[in-house]
Amino acid sequence: MGEKGQIVIPKGARDLLGIGPGDTLLLLADIDRGIAVVRPELFEGFLEQALNATLQPPTADTAEETS
Repeated sequence: MGEKGQIVIPKGARDLLGIGPGDTLLLLADIDRGIAVVRPELFEGFLEQALNATLQPPTADTAEETS
């Protein structure tokens, strides 16, 4: 971390993740697991899928698994 509180992401990691100047990133932090850097649109997609899965009524296949 720099003097201004900025986090430096090495060039190799930026290239691998396809991130560049001006991109918005989401930092997720956990004391035990550390920090994850995520593109907001990927996280939003994950949340949408998770919420849709929990809001859908169980199908015959999933009802059999829970009984």
